[in-house]
Amino acid sequence: MSMMKEFKAFAMRGNVVDMAVGIVIGGAFGKIVSSFVADVIMPPLGMILGKVNFSELAWTLKDAVGDAAAVTLNYGKFIQTLVDFVIVAFAIFMMVKAMNSLKKKEEAAPAAPPAPSNEEKLLAEIRDLLQQK
Repeated sequence: MSMMKEFKAFAMRGNVVDMAVGIVIGGAFGKIVSSFVADVIMPPLGMILGKVNFSELAWTLKDAVGDAAAVTLNYGKFIQTLVDFVIVAFAIFMMVKAMNSLKKKEEAAPAAPPAPSNEEKLLAEIRDLLQQK
């Protein structure tokens, strides 16, 4: 099998395509959540906490000297990223929880037992006739 045929067989399997779609959608969802946190959640939260801009919160470890930039720990951006993570994790948790509840509903409904075959019906009739004698 040539390498191209082998790659095509690998790439066209259902799981690989599903995973690729999930990664693309997950990346887009991550960007939406990041924008939501940075542009919608953090500004009012910063205003409540005393007009704080979280993206500018940092500890300066070393001041700028000449052309060298200052060395800072940007803990405000870290807080925004942490809030992003919590929102994404909660959304994934809710999605998995919904999928699990759907699975439980499918498993909870047991299948009806199959109807007895003609042989079983005849054997039951014979058994009943023998019990009557």
